[in-house]
Amino acid sequence: MNVEAFPGDAHCEIELFGCLNQWGTWQDATKGQKRVVCCEGMLEEMVATRSSSPTQTVYTCLSALELEGAISFDKYVQSAAEDFGNVYHHVPAAVVFPASVQDVAKVIRAAAQTSNVVVAARGNGHSINGQAQALKGVVIDMSTLKGIDVHVEGKGKRCYADVSGGELWLDLLQATLRMGLAPRSWTDYLYLSIGGTLQNAGVGGQTFRYGPQISNVEQLEVVTGKGDVVTCSPTSNSDLFHASLGGLGQFGIITKARITLDPAPQKVKWIRALYADFEAFTQDQEHLISASKDESFDYLEGFVLVNSNDPVNGWGQVPFTADSSVDPNLIPPTAGPVLYCLEVAKTYNADQDAYTLQQVDDLLAPLRFIRGLTFSVDISYFDFLNRVYPVEVTLRSLGIWQAPHPWLCLFIPKSKLKTFDAVVFRQILNRGVGGPMLLYPMNRNKWDRRSSAVIPDEDIFYMVALLRSNYPYPRGPRVETLIAENNEILSSCETAGIAFKQYFPHFSKQSDWEVHFGIDKWKKFRGMKQTYDPLAILAPGQSIFTRVSL
Repeated sequence: MNVEAFPGDAHCEIELFGCLNQWGTWQDATKGQKRVVCCEGMLEEMVATRSSSPTQTVYTCLSALELEGAISFDKYVQSAAEDFGNVYHHVPAAVVFPASVQDVAKVIRAAAQTSNVVVAARGNGHSINGQAQALKGVVIDMSTLKGIDVHVEGKGKRCYADVSGGELWLDLLQATLRMGLAPRSWTDYLYLSIGGTLQNAGVGGQTFRYGPQISNVEQLEVVTGKGDVVTCSPTSNSDLFHASLGGLGQFGIITKARITLDPAPQKVKWIRALYADFEAFTQDQEHLISASKDESFDYLEGFVLVNSNDPVNGWGQVPFTADSSVDPNLIPPTAGPVLYCLEVAKTYNADQDAYTLQQVDDLLAPLRFIRGLTFSVDISYFDFLNRVYPVEVTLRSLGIWQAPHPWLCLFIPKSKLKTFDAVVFRQILNRGVGGPMLLYPMNRNKWDRRSSAVIPDEDIFYMVALLRSNYPYPRGPRVETLIAENNEILSSCETAGIAFKQYFPHFSKQSDWEVHFGIDKWKKFRGMKQTYDPLAILAPGQSIFTRVSL
């Protein structure tokens, strides 16, 4: 095990490594509230008391662990306080780089022997509001926990992949494509960890057909807040299985998942069609997500854009290439301040070009988009799924990727979508947000009600994702201004009676969490917390429960 010195103690490293070579075994004492460390020539009682600082307690409880991986008390703690949102920066006392599931379990069990140590699992750092941070606690960097095993049980039979929670969806895609297979459901961005998306839901353009990523999991390996390693599925330890999916990391750290696989197509016909009429746009989307697979597309999303030549917020978002553009003369003069773009795709293999082209034409024919304002491109299946990466490269070069991203993602019930459009898109956001404003429908029956994910109680609901991608201040707006606009949107929805649910929810009060989950689901959620993480050690960045002292 590699251990760094405790910050500020120049002699600690020499002493610590000298002891590690002769370390005895941990011995429980006083009913598990403290532990004794035995070393040759030295007997030092290291007790985590309430008077100890959190940082000192973390050092005490971790420094004697025999891990296969590594621990950092200094070098990596600052980077563990950063995430894609770049709004919250909670610095941990230590970062653990596990080499095995047992490393994860040992860290959690050690934390449970203290009165104040909390633990957060970090995937690829793409959280928005510090959800994977642990102020003065321990961050477990899951990126060192690797492993992908693809299983094919026979031609035409079940295929699946057993994948470690720290692997990225990009890695899983590359591994499965080599065998002509791929998962069914995808997020738009692939540089996310398996465990990270499964603790939320994992939504995208395939969700309308296959459900979110959490609906395509057959089995999990979870390390609970007690430090137990549990394999769970719909038929074994099913309560933990369903609770962990969409569970915001509250019951355990997902260290492995079994993901369903299907045969992978080779190519994609990717199409965008522009609408001026909101009802035509939403009715066409709902028609397509309700049709059978043969009578619809394989991917469906949509977005709202400003009705102007603004290169970031306006028409420029629609064409795929720089040599094509939106002809404003084709836009009806009755169009309002915003337009709507349907984005769909049909997958196919190389020998199906002519058939697919005819099939796409037939699917588009009855839709009510503005004629003359459709755009399409044919690309490989991999490039389609990885389509956000080139955008990331560009935004990084401009310094935007590293800027604050106070994104707001909501699920809006179908019955209130027209009101949302009038209040939010046409009024508050009629000049855009400096990035995509996604709007697309999902079918509730593709979601497993037993999971912890929270969605509106209607058969069809919409994802609204305001993906702000502004320059950092002073070239761009202050982050406080953007957060205030998010709060204005939420307040306006409440005033208008829109029963939305937040995706990537972030609340500071437990009463708000109770409202988010609803009475029955909150009661179950809280009960599962008491069962599997009774000391509230895990995922402190979600701000749902407070650490229980011994």
